[in-house]
Amino acid sequence: MILISDKADKADKADKAYKAPCAVPKGFLWGVAISGHQSEGNNVSSDVWLAEHVSPTVFREPSRDACDSYHRFGDDIAIAADLGFNCYRVGIEWARIEPEPGQFSMAELDRYARLLDRCLERGLAPMLTYSHFTVPRWFAARGGFEVQDGADLFARFAETATRRLGENLAAATTFNEANIQRLIKVLLATPESKPAIDAMLLACAQRCGSTQFSSLLFADVEKTEAVLIDAHRKAAQAIKAGPGNFPVGLNLTMQEVQGVGDANLAGYITDSLYGPWLDEAALTDFIGVQTYTRVRVDAHGQAELAPGTEMTAAGYEFYPQALGATIRLAASRTGRPVYVTESGIATNDDTRRVAYIDAALAEVRQCLDEGIDVRSYIHWSLLDNFEWTSGYDQRFGLVEVDFETFERRPKPSAFHLGAIARRGEL
Repeated sequence: MILISDKADKADKADKAYKAPCAVPKGFLWGVAISGHQSEGNNVSSDVWLAEHVSPTVFREPSRDACDSYHRFGDDIAIAADLGFNCYRVGIEWARIEPEPGQFSMAELDRYARLLDRCLERGLAPMLTYSHFTVPRWFAARGGFEVQDGADLFARFAETATRRLGENLAAATTFNEANIQRLIKVLLATPESKPAIDAMLLACAQRCGSTQFSSLLFADVEKTEAVLIDAHRKAAQAIKAGPGNFPVGLNLTMQEVQGVGDANLAGYITDSLYGPWLDEAALTDFIGVQTYTRVRVDAHGQAELAPGTEMTAAGYEFYPQALGATIRLAASRTGRPVYVTESGIATNDDTRRVAYIDAALAEVRQCLDEGIDVRSYIHWSLLDNFEWTSGYDQRFGLVEVDFETFERRPKPSAFHLGAIARRGEL
């Protein structure tokens, strides 16, 4: 009798927890993301390419050919379309377009224009990122965003690129994870990391015959943030000037910060992670949310993880539920529409990627049920690719890549998420 009653109670609770699938709002974007440097390969005029090849370096290995998406972008777009997605988020490379100061490559702009054309031919709305961490080598060697006129040079690039590409864009953002330097400083930097980074940047400067080398991923936030904000504002204005008529937003790295115990530092850590960037996002057309995990914070800083906590291959906690909290924070602090521009997991176990996707989408569904204006779910990433200082060990892709033959092999998770996108239901 007790067992029967217990089963009935559990079944009743399960029925109450179940939510029938519901259609997403009209125009909702189901997408995949890809960046230039991480997938194209041979981005030889960029700051990061140089940093990968000097000695000493903090990069585990160089990017080399990456996924050869420079030549195979048509294959990548076809895969995304065939899987069932309707949006393709891609970054363009400033270093390719302006390899020397003031010298713009029309051929490279034409190549990116062909990429956008291919997206539209296959029913994919193109979302463009103007800067996905990398800058031209010459720009870094003159001081990067530590120099005031760096903002004007970035805006000039954005204006030139938009003049050629703007007509075919569905949406755009200026900087990928504009607050990345804050994330690195607050949560990732260690006392041991600074000397190694400084030595690498010195080697880069010497190779350029310069006394300085400011690489966006490794620069001091105190030296660059004011110029980055100015660059974002000026570039957004240049992009909005057209041609084209599309929303221009700002995407941020947004991990859920959870307070643990009394006098915890969650509020302080949250403010430190975002600084002025949420206020900047409130002035744009939308905020792009890029969430992977949570951070638990006690009175001393990051709290210890419980024994047995599931970790991803990137070294942080498996916690897709963080996405709901960051969507709510983004919406409440900015009042702007929310686009999930990155969500994903580094893992070699694709069943855990499927589980991560399902849990993340449940959070999107809950936020929509609460009336929050969520307009996309864009997965990072389409391909296994080059993951910066970690090299090729971390596999975020829905599609496996053979880095010698460049064969693409969609994983079960790709078909799983693609089927959801085709249905258009959560």
